Amino acid sequence: MSDALVGLDVGTTGVKAIAVTPEGEVVSSAEEGYQLSTPQPGWSEQDPEDWLLATERALERLGVGAQAIGYSGQMHGLVALDEGGDVLRPAILWNDQRTAAQCAEIEGRVGLERLVELTGNRALPGFTAPKLLWLREHEPDVYARIRRITLPKDYVRLRRDGEWAIDAADASGTLLFDVAGRRWSDDVLAALELPREWLPPVHESTEIAGAGDQQAAALGVGVIEAGAVSVVLGTSGVVFAALPAYTHDAEARVHAFCHAVPETWEAMGVMLNAAGSLRWFRDTFAPGTSFDDLTAEAGRWPPGAEGLTFLPYLQGERTPHADPDARGAFAGLSLRHDRGALVRAVLEGVAFGLRDSLELVRELGVEPAAGRVSGGGARSRLWLEIVASVLGLPLELTAVEEGSAYGAALLSGVARGVFADAREAVSACVRVREAIEPNEAWMRAYEDGYARFRALYPALRDVEGR
Repeated sequence: MSDALVGLDVGTTGVKAIAVTPEGEVVSSAEEGYQLSTPQPGWSEQDPEDWLLATERALERLGVGAQAIGYSGQMHGLVALDEGGDVLRPAILWNDQRTAAQCAEIEGRVGLERLVELTGNRALPGFTAPKLLWLREHEPDVYARIRRITLPKDYVRLRRDGEWAIDAADASGTLLFDVAGRRWSDDVLAALELPREWLPPVHESTEIAGAGDQQAAALGVGVIEAGAVSVVLGTSGVVFAALPAYTHDAEARVHAFCHAVPETWEAMGVMLNAAGSLRWFRDTFAPGTSFDDLTAEAGRWPPGAEGLTFLPYLQGERTPHADPDARGAFAGLSLRHDRGALVRAVLEGVAFGLRDSLELVRELGVEPAAGRVSGGGARSRLWLEIVASVLGLPLELTAVEEGSAYGAALLSGVARGVFADAREAVSACVRVREAIEPNEAWMRAYEDGYARFRALYPALRDVEGR
């Protein structure tokens, strides 16, 4: 397999490696997991060495020999390196929630309107910049020794290939990037008093075969221009639209990032717990039960589960609330409700959260005809039917469902000259195999369910006095 295109995704729960033919067929894949550390409430950390060890094991199992690799990975995570390139502390990940005070500081220093104009985003706890300010305040000895920083996948690239670099797509999620200009923002760095020399050189994704996991996933399902949006039912949930020019939501309720395709941008809504909500429910209330059995129980309940509503804010939320203190809830419970009803409410609550993102993307002028769906949750036919009916869009399944790793493999092909550009890679490799149409009867029921869902968060926030 000397002509195989290799893609690597450095995810939150493990590394996935795949080998792809130039025609887009996956010939082998391998996954290696690792642990997530939560040393304090709201913290989320990993040892970068675990990423590297898992990468080597996965590539060895792939069995295709040494190849140029395309990289994707979890966004926003901070890896701090000293003068010798050694890791100074565990990496602080995208879902870490410790930096609320630093986010307020950033918006105060830069000014919220100016920050959104420059970076396309407001300061959120998961982003990279507030993590640096947190280190400066709480771990000054570590901060004083920083000489370089990387994001997770770029740390693996640095250790494997000796290249210190980042792509514009992943750099967009640091809150230190001029997204419209596709370069580091001198204005933000000056306001936050952060050294530019800590930051790696920036390239386009197609030049160095790298992208954040969501940009790579969108490329892997062919969402590189108007027409379809990427809908991800992974641990987190995503609605992602490609944009021909930079634009942003004035309130930064959705992210504005550079896409993995040069001269293309994106609007992306992110909910922190999508399939993660179902995993939480299974692990907490039904350990040992298969997801198939749980969704079969949910399928015995009608849409709306007789008024039962679930808020999936188990770890705070990004879109549309940008609230690290938001919490999940079940509302509308009755004696009739059983475990299947609770599962149905979880599936629907996640779908409603995705609709929040879709509505905001539409406000930016995006009018999708379909959603290209990926992620572990897309294995559930019931969940796909629910999401299609809540969004009012057909959901298209592609022939290959390898997500971010597949997009990384296509980027590898572009960087190696196998494809002239990303559009040729998509044309050669991405094919739709099936479409799940919305259920019109369910759509009517879900309009009422969505209204209940939208009313629940502000009501609970008022009860909590926030």
